[in-house]
This record gives sequence, C-alpha cells and structure tokens, in this order.
Amino acid sequence: MTEVSLSEWNQFLSDHPNTHLLQMGEWGELKKDFGWKPVRIISENIGAQILFRKLPLGFTIGYIPKLAFSSQQSAISKKFWDEVDLICKKNNAVFLKVETDSWTEDFQPSNFPTFKPSKHNIQPPNTIILSIKEDEEQILARMKPKCRYNIRLAEKKGITVRAWDDIESFHQMMLITGGRDNFGVHSKEYYQRAYDLFYPKGICELLVAEFEGKPLASLMVFANGKRAWYVYGASNNEERNRMPTYLLQWEAIRWAKSKGCEEYDLWGIPDEDEETLEAQFESRNDDLWGVYRFKRGFGGELKRAAQALDKVYNPLLYWAYLKFIGNRE
Repeated sequence: MTEVSLSEWNQFLSDHPNTHLLQMGEWGELKKDFGWKPVRIISENIGAQILFRKLPLGFTIGYIPKLAFSSQQSAISKKFWDEVDLICKKNNAVFLKVETDSWTEDFQPSNFPTFKPSKHNIQPPNTIILSIKEDEEQILARMKPKCRYNIRLAEKKGITVRAWDDIESFHQMMLITGGRDNFGVHSKEYYQRAYDLFYPKGICELLVAEFEGKPLASLMVFANGKRAWYVYGASNNEERNRMPTYLLQWEAIRWAKSKGCEEYDLWGIPDEDEETLEAQFESRNDDLWGVYRFKRGFGGELKRAAQALDKVYNPLLYWAYLKFIGNRE
C-alpha cells in the first residue's frame, strides 16, 4: 500500500495512538483549506502525511511535519524513502523538508541517508515539556513559586475558566496578543476550521478566562494519546493584574490530564540554549522572550527538536528558493 485516503490514514493511526498532532488527518485537512495539499502514504508499516505547497511555474515544496516510525523498527527502509521520492516527483517538488518527531539527543541520522541538515525549521525547535503523570499537587510543586502564587492569586481575584466556542472573539484576542508580543496570527477562518475539525472528536478544547463574565484570555489546547500541545493562546490588555493567563494554563493542563495525557508541550520559546535563556529572560522583550518568561514558570524541561532535514530534487531551484524565499520563512 502506498498513497492512501483520509479514512485509510485514520485507520492506520488508530494503531499508532501517540501520533503527533501535525501528522493527524485533521491537521492535513486544516492545511488543505489554507494553501497546502496533503498526501498520505503507508509503506513497510511506516506512514507519513506529506504537505505540498505550490510555488510558481507549477513547482511545489514538500513538507513532512513530525515524522515518526514504529518503536519496533530500528530503521526506516529504503523502500519507504523510494515511495516518498515517487510522490514528491509526482507533485513536482523542488525539495522535501522533514522535521522528525524526536529530540536532538534521540535523532538517528542513519535513517536519513539522502538528506542534509536544513537551514530553516518550520516549527519552533525549542519547547518546554511538562510531565503531568503525577497528581496535581506534585505538578504544582514543580512550578516556580511565583507561578503557583499567580495561579492562586487569579482564583482569589475572581478569575474563572470555562469551555468556550466564540472563535471571533478568540481571533480578536489573538490579534491583540500578536501585536503586543510580535508574532504572526492566522485568520479567523483558520481558527474556526481547526476548532470544527478537532473539537467534535474530543481532540481539542477552547478555554476562556473571565472576570465577572468578561473574557480576558483564551487558549486552544490539543491532545492525542499521551501528549497534549498548547498551540494557540491569547489575552487582551485588561485586568492583567488578576493573572488570568496563569489560571487558564493550569486549567488547560488539568484538561489534558483528564484526557489521559502524561506530557504537556508548551510549544515555542526562543531559539537559544538554556544558559542564554536563563541569563537573559528578565531583560529581553523581543521575539518570544516574554512568552518564555511566562512558560518557564510552569516548571518543565527545556527540549530541542532534531534539526529539520532537506532532500533536494532540483538543486538550481532549491538554491533560488533559499536565496529569495527561504530567508523570509
């Protein structure tokens, strides 16, 4: 079996319950509505959801986000990569970018003999992982004292958290946060589509923190198997002294725990080593530094994803892509 339908892909994933969010069929469907073409292949009991994005003159770039393979296998077979090559050439790909579902220390380069390290990651390489296997008191005990204090302060100051479905208000909050913290924001339609795809299957929840019925902060959290991901979060500029984002994040952690998750991924932080992060987080405000100040309080472990890899099918156009487009990624 090589190229498979969405239903066949979802059936395959039912035997791989800890698949990363970005390899789930729903993620491919989300990206399909916003400029990408998902193609799913299964070969040698290894599966990959490949996303293709159009370039001028009928070319594409291919992208496999968070590729994983069965823990029972010590290597990815040549046959699998041959099938990937065929799909990429069929879609006129200039190159294929792969980001594996592994940390730097676990990465096995022998599985990628025809790839070279990429100069560009698409997903943030650095993140913070919380272990949420233990009971709530143990999870709280690992947090920085100020973070615990802010969670309790939010409760004392009348902040409440509940499930929400107001995507339009969530998007407005995202625009405020993106402007304040200098990061890109998707369209309202993008968040609505994500919610419509994942929420009915119990994979995601939209939570809102309120004071006296007024929304102050919101986030969208996802869960699959033993893992959860905090992907989108926002807050407005009102009542920030009540620390709504801290209680909101804590309730998201509790939701993930209720789904049976054992890890909670806080997603993107600055692309620096831990020594630099700890030395500069109090003085830096550019890029994701404010985000790091917030996320570090929850007491997780800094982890770095394995570097992205590229396989080049058209060297001249790949050079042109890096020169004129890739540097703006």
